[in-house]
Amino acid sequence: MDKKYKLINASGETYESFVPGELGGNKKLKIYGRLDCPSANRWIKKGYYIDNRVFFLDEETAIEAGYRPCAICMPEEYQNWQAKVRKRTK
Repeated sequence: MDKKYKLINASGETYESFVPGELGGNKKLKIYGRLDCPSANRWIKKGYYIDNRVFFLDEETAIEAGYRPCAICMPEEYQNWQAKVRKRTK
């Protein structure tokens, strides 16, 4: 039997997929990042973050679901997101 993965869609709903997600995230903080993110992995090793862990097929889906990029593992994407936020608040 093929393994199924639980992912989040653009509406923020969970669905099952035979394709694993490319990105992980924190549903409480609404942050997404790479699966090898040193910050996320550090918290996971301490036993935190696990209950709020979500996965996305791709970056576009994470953004559509209302998540922002991680400043640690995706600094360029985070800078672009931050610039857009500043522009909207002016």
